[in-house]
Amino acid sequence: MTEVSSLTGRLLVATPALADPNFDRAVVLLLDHDEEGSLGVVLNRPTPVGVGDILEPWARLAGEPGVVFQGGPVSLDSALGLAVIPGDEGPLGWRRVHGAIGLVDLEAPPELLAAALGSLRIFAGYAGWGPGQLEDELTEGAWYVVESEPGDVSSPQPESLWRSVLRRQRNELAMVATYPDDPSLN
Repeated sequence: MTEVSSLTGRLLVATPALADPNFDRAVVLLLDHDEEGSLGVVLNRPTPVGVGDILEPWARLAGEPGVVFQGGPVSLDSALGLAVIPGDEGPLGWRRVHGAIGLVDLEAPPELLAAALGSLRIFAGYAGWGPGQLEDELTEGAWYVVESEPGDVSSPQPESLWRSVLRRQRNELAMVATYPDDPSLN
C-alpha cells in the first residue's frame, strides 16, 4: 500500500489555524485518496433540511437527527449516502470504503439495504482535492490525519465531533480539543 492510498478511510480534522470557513473545525472522512486527487465528506455539518424533503424513500432509514449533512463545498446539488454495515458481506446497493463504512447507491431501492443498515447518513456535496492538493495542505499544517471509527459517520452529536475525535487521540492532539472557539476572547 502506498502512502497516498493509505489515507482512504482516515479522518482529516481541521487544525485551529485552517482559515477556510468551509472547513472550520471540520471532520472529513476520506472516501477516496490516490494520485488523481482526494474525495471526502464533512461529517459534522448538519443542515436544517430533512432527508425526507429531498430523498423521501430513504427518510425512514436515515439515522438521527434525520437531516441532510453538508458534505463539502463541491456539487451541493448531488447526494451521497454513507452507511455502517457490520460483518464481512455487504448487501446489493452498498460498496465498502473502509472497515464497516460504505457508500450507498441512492438509486437502488431502499428495501435492498433496510435489513442490513446499522446507520445511514445523507450528504449534499463533498470535499474534493486535485492531484497533490491535499498533500500540500497537510504539509502546510491545515489538517490532522487520524484513524476513523464507524461511529464517527453516525455521531448523535455531530456538532461536538471535532472535539470528541481529538479528545480520543493518545498524544498531544487530545489537548487541541480544549482550544477555544474564539482565541481572542481568552
